[in-house]
Amino acid sequence: MTAIHRATLDDLDALAPLFDGYRGFYGQASDATLARDFLQARLGNGESAVFLAKLDDGTPAGFTQLYPMFSSVRAARTWVLNDLFVAPQARRHGVARALLDAAARFAHEDGAIRLELETTPDNRQAQALYRAHGWQPYDDTLRFHLPLGG
Repeated sequence: MTAIHRATLDDLDALAPLFDGYRGFYGQASDATLARDFLQARLGNGESAVFLAKLDDGTPAGFTQLYPMFSSVRAARTWVLNDLFVAPQARRHGVARALLDAAARFAHEDGAIRLELETTPDNRQAQALYRAHGWQPYDDTLRFHLPLGG
């Protein structure tokens, strides 16, 4: 069984290594200080909602991080599920599903109209998980970005 709770600054020691592993999964160099500082700023400033999964023995197993957004057309809040990571040793034990459930419960209780996420085209395992969990691709949309340097 996996226990999930909304993380606070008291969870930084458990979260930072997971976040560093998440960044590594996407090709970023390991930087424990950067990982801790980034999470500390997000949590300390109330800029994101982070959920931490722990195994029965208390071992940190994974996390998800959501950022608030708004739909102007619908005049309502949405949440972006920006990060989802499960430690390699905790995979295939339902941790990702439990984190997705926690994120959906949180967003629903917050009155959001939807959760959104984005993943890379080659991350077929994640796509299969999301589809199996009821996530649907947007129809007839294109995502664009404007690099601003840095």
